[in-house]
Amino acid sequence: MAMGVVFVACVGVCALLATSHAAAVYPIDDSDGFGRKFDGIGGISGGGATSKLLVNYPQPYRDQILDFLFKPNFGASLQILKVEIGGDACSTDGSEASHMHNSWEENYQRGYEWWLMLEAKKRNPNIKLYGLPWAYPGWVGGPTRDNPWTYPERPANYVLNWIRGAKTVYNLTIDYVGIWNERMYSIPYIKLLRKTLDDNGFSNVKIVGADKKWEIADDILQDEELGTAVENIGCHYPGTFSDTSAMKTGKQLWASEDYGTFDDNVGGGCWGRILNMNYVNGNMTATISWTAIASFYNPLPWFRAGLMTAIEPWSGNYVVESPIWIAAHTTQFTEIGWTYLRHGAGVGNFTGGGSYVALISPNGKNLTIIIETLSHDHSICVRPPLEPYNVSTQRVTFQLKGSFFSITSLRVWHSRLFNGAINDTDTMFESQQSLEVVNGMVQLDVAVDEVYTLTTVKGGKKGSYPRPPASQPFPNTYSDDFEGYAEHMEPYNLAQQTGSYEIIDVGPPHNKVVRQMVLSQPVHWCQAEGNTNRSISVIGNYNWTDVTVQIDARVGAVNGSSGYFVAARVDRGGSSSDQAEGIFLYILPNTTTYLLSADFEHNHIIMAGVLPSSSSDWNTVILTVQAGYATAKYNNQTLLNESIPPSMGFVAIGTDSWGIVDFDNLMIKAEPVAHQRQKDNTLYFKPTE
Repeated sequence: MAMGVVFVACVGVCALLATSHAAAVYPIDDSDGFGRKFDGIGGISGGGATSKLLVNYPQPYRDQILDFLFKPNFGASLQILKVEIGGDACSTDGSEASHMHNSWEENYQRGYEWWLMLEAKKRNPNIKLYGLPWAYPGWVGGPTRDNPWTYPERPANYVLNWIRGAKTVYNLTIDYVGIWNERMYSIPYIKLLRKTLDDNGFSNVKIVGADKKWEIADDILQDEELGTAVENIGCHYPGTFSDTSAMKTGKQLWASEDYGTFDDNVGGGCWGRILNMNYVNGNMTATISWTAIASFYNPLPWFRAGLMTAIEPWSGNYVVESPIWIAAHTTQFTEIGWTYLRHGAGVGNFTGGGSYVALISPNGKNLTIIIETLSHDHSICVRPPLEPYNVSTQRVTFQLKGSFFSITSLRVWHSRLFNGAINDTDTMFESQQSLEVVNGMVQLDVAVDEVYTLTTVKGGKKGSYPRPPASQPFPNTYSDDFEGYAEHMEPYNLAQQTGSYEIIDVGPPHNKVVRQMVLSQPVHWCQAEGNTNRSISVIGNYNWTDVTVQIDARVGAVNGSSGYFVAARVDRGGSSSDQAEGIFLYILPNTTTYLLSADFEHNHIIMAGVLPSSSSDWNTVILTVQAGYATAKYNNQTLLNESIPPSMGFVAIGTDSWGIVDFDNLMIKAEPVAHQRQKDNTLYFKPTE
């Protein structure tokens, strides 16, 4: 290209540029072969309970949210859905129910991941499904709760049953299964799992190893049988780089969990950068976001770490965040099975910073190029640390060669996450005028913090719905008699943090109740279960201070817990639930005593006393906290009126130990909090294990 003044098609900066040197030229060429096969872009539900509040969104808003996540050519158009195989234990923002609380039973009505997989498949029949345990029920681990590998046939059959249940109950085909999230793997177990799946007609299910870092690659290189068992190597938060051993295996490399970042525009920048750079730097052919959707209470750990946010089923409000549209730049113009071009012939870095990847359809008829020029400070992921780099405005010229030389125009989709002009708004996933390709050459001016898709693919759509209802706090008056649920469902809005709570029909007069089901210490993932043998389920508005909570409860006659509690002003949940502080009223029927404690573990007891006599196994407990005092009643008999420290937080119910407790007729009455200081969401973005 000659030096001097150059006119370009009206894309990007769309300006008359005076250039002092030739613009860099980047070949797009399939003449000498291709790169790796593209395996898809996905999202995670789980790790844990990250979709909890989505389940009971009112229509039409729930369907709208699901469309933004999964509907092809509408929003994020996710190509992989990875879900937690629930293990009855906390796995970051709560616990998810197991299909086998105990070795002697199976139940595939528990939890909500079945429902979510069905909804994803309904919108995109081609979406791939991937299951991974974060924790295991205690019986799987046998004598140890530190790992599940003592009797490897137990976890192998446990996972087999989950895969088989998905197929026989829901006609869901699981495509991939993992080992144990971010924990030690067992080579004998992986080999046994492969054999167990093959022997039971599930040879189609591919094993991803090992959802941690790249450690398993060295073992694969030394163990041919292990290499045969493991299909893909999955690494978490790789920082866009794989390692030498992983490359030597010749296996497909995945960022099987990545992103995990607050879903503002910096989060969108993080997502856009790693979607390209995971392949440019690391040859990773799939990237899966933790989470697909942030749908759990604020301020549980990692609040708003998702592609979008939906935390108010009581109002219907949700927010479609920038990462949805950044994902669309890739997912709406590719499919699993497309192929990356080679590095240097369609994949690489720009001289002015940023990157590009090009993919071709299996029939060779379509080409898609994704461009990102996301700056360092506007694309920082929460982990790992990002080394400094620079990006500048630049002219990009692609030279289409090989089978692409005959292309005469490319459709253009554009996003700009941060605009420099005063009062200018961000641009997200907008269709622009097509670019003309002349003699195989196409160019555009690209500013900092932009994402482009250039493609021959027709279609693409920025889906939209009318604005959802305005945000509202959790209702100050709330009740649930649990009669409206199907058996084994998890009750709405009660967010189990440890343990597992499900609807059980016990017959008259209480009929359907909520039962805590976990009988023994799980093979835990979070520190919460490692440090406690109690269960807790939270609900409500974290900013509540003055509140009354009432519930009916009874301890199970068989496998019963040592007691139960109601609580207010609970200050935390998730992976640090064991450290929760608040006002906890423990009822301990076995010893006919009660405790008022300032913490979940009742290490800081405010007062204790003897329970009034009761002729029934069912008893009604009322706890009121107002200003600096707590009062409590047991079957309408006053237990206490005590001075307490000021604080705020959730309402909660729970058990004093593992074991059965039934709860019914939950009622909450809170004073409005409009004049109280609200928690700043960004201050409670807490790290997990």
